Amino acid sequence: QVQVVESGGGLVQPGGSLKLSCAVSGIPIRANTVDWYRQAPGQTRKFVASITKTWLENYAEAVKGRFTISRDNFNNTAYLQMSSLQAEDSAVYYCGLQPYWGQGTQVTVSS
Repeated sequence: QVQVVESGGGLVQPGGSLKLSCAVSGIPIRANTVDWYRQAPGQTRKFVASITKTWLENYAEAVKGRFTISRDNFNNTAYLQMSSLQAEDSAVYYCGLQPYWGQGTQVTVSS
Protein backbone atom coordinates (compact mmCIF):
# COMPACT_ATOMS: atom_id res chain seq x y z
CA GLN A 1 0.00 0.00 0.00
CA VAL A 2 1.42 3.33 -1.08
CA GLN A 3 1.17 6.27 1.29
CA VAL A 4 2.21 9.85 0.66
CA VAL A 5 2.11 12.18 3.66
CA GLU A 6 2.91 15.87 3.51
CA SER A 7 3.86 17.91 6.56
CA GLY A 8 5.47 21.17 7.53
CA GLY A 9 2.80 23.61 6.50
CA GLY A 10 1.65 26.46 8.69
CA LEU A 11 1.28 30.18 9.08
CA VAL A 12 4.25 32.32 8.12
CA GLN A 13 4.76 36.05 7.64
CA PRO A 14 5.55 37.50 4.24
CA GLY A 15 9.24 37.09 3.52
CA GLY A 16 9.48 34.06 5.74
CA SER A 17 10.42 30.47 5.02
CA LEU A 18 8.95 27.03 5.42
CA LYS A 19 10.17 23.55 4.59
CA LEU A 20 7.61 20.99 3.55
CA SER A 21 8.23 17.28 3.81
CA CYS A 22 6.77 14.44 1.79
CA ALA A 23 7.16 11.06 3.46
CA VAL A 24 6.51 8.14 1.15
CA SER A 25 5.99 4.48 1.95
CA GLY A 26 5.27 1.52 -0.30
CA ILE A 27 7.15 2.84 -3.31
CA PRO A 28 10.77 3.96 -3.67
CA ILE A 29 11.11 7.63 -4.48
CA ARG A 30 14.50 6.92 -6.05
CA ALA A 31 12.72 5.29 -8.97
CA ASN A 32 10.10 7.97 -9.47
CA THR A 33 9.58 11.63 -10.19
CA VAL A 34 8.32 13.55 -7.19
CA ASP A 35 5.96 16.43 -7.86
CA TRP A 36 4.77 19.31 -5.73
CA TYR A 37 1.55 21.05 -6.70
CA ARG A 38 -0.52 23.64 -4.91
CA GLN A 39 -4.14 24.68 -4.91
CA ALA A 40 -5.43 28.00 -3.66
CA PRO A 41 -9.13 28.55 -2.85
CA GLY A 42 -11.19 28.84 -6.01
CA GLN A 43 -8.29 27.88 -8.25
CA THR A 44 -7.18 24.75 -10.02
CA ARG A 45 -4.26 22.72 -8.77
CA LYS A 46 -1.03 24.09 -10.22
CA PHE A 47 2.44 22.72 -10.71
CA VAL A 48 5.10 24.00 -8.33
CA ALA A 49 8.19 21.84 -8.71
CA SER A 50 9.41 18.38 -9.57
CA ILE A 51 12.53 16.28 -9.24
CA THR A 52 13.18 13.26 -11.40
CA LYS A 53 14.91 10.01 -10.49
CA THR A 54 17.96 11.43 -12.22
CA TRP A 55 17.84 14.52 -9.98
CA LEU A 56 16.61 16.86 -12.70
CA GLU A 57 14.72 19.74 -11.08
CA ASN A 58 11.95 21.77 -12.66
CA TYR A 59 10.12 24.78 -11.23
CA ALA A 60 7.14 26.91 -12.04
CA GLU A 61 8.13 30.42 -13.03
CA ALA A 62 6.31 31.83 -10.01
CA VAL A 63 8.62 30.06 -7.58
CA LYS A 64 11.95 29.96 -9.40
CA GLY A 65 14.75 31.26 -7.24
CA ARG A 66 12.63 31.04 -4.08
CA PHE A 67 11.74 27.36 -3.78
CA THR A 68 14.06 24.37 -3.82
CA ILE A 69 12.97 20.76 -4.21
CA SER A 70 15.11 17.95 -2.88
CA ARG A 71 14.95 14.27 -2.09
CA ASP A 72 16.43 11.89 0.45
CA ASN A 73 16.34 8.49 -1.14
CA PHE A 74 17.58 6.76 2.00
CA ASN A 75 14.68 8.07 4.07
CA ASN A 76 12.26 7.93 1.13
CA THR A 77 11.32 11.54 1.73
CA ALA A 78 11.15 14.59 -0.49
CA TYR A 79 11.23 18.20 0.55
CA LEU A 80 10.21 21.62 -0.66
CA GLN A 81 12.18 24.47 0.85
CA MET A 82 10.25 27.69 0.41
CA SER A 83 11.78 31.11 0.98
CA SER A 84 10.73 34.72 0.46
CA LEU A 85 7.16 33.62 0.81
CA GLN A 86 4.42 35.90 -0.45
CA ALA A 87 0.69 36.01 0.14
CA GLU A 88 0.21 34.53 -3.33
CA ASP A 89 1.99 31.38 -2.16
CA SER A 90 -0.83 30.60 0.25
CA ALA A 91 -2.39 27.31 -0.78
CA VAL A 92 -2.70 23.66 0.05
CA TYR A 93 0.49 21.97 -1.11
CA TYR A 94 0.35 18.44 -2.44
CA CYS A 95 3.13 15.96 -3.01
CA GLY A 96 2.76 13.21 -5.55
CA LEU A 97 4.41 10.27 -7.17
CA GLN A 98 1.87 9.83 -9.85
CA PRO A 99 -0.69 8.38 -9.60
CA TYR A 100 -0.28 8.59 -5.83
CA TRP A 101 -0.96 11.82 -3.95
CA GLY A 102 -1.02 12.95 -0.39
CA GLN A 103 -3.78 14.81 1.40
CA GLY A 104 -1.94 18.11 1.32
CA THR A 105 -0.58 20.55 3.85
CA GLN A 106 -1.85 24.10 4.27
CA VAL A 107 0.53 27.01 3.83
CA THR A 108 -0.73 30.45 4.79
CA VAL A 109 1.38 33.53 4.25
CA SER A 110 -0.01 36.46 6.17
CA SER A 111 1.03 39.21 8.53
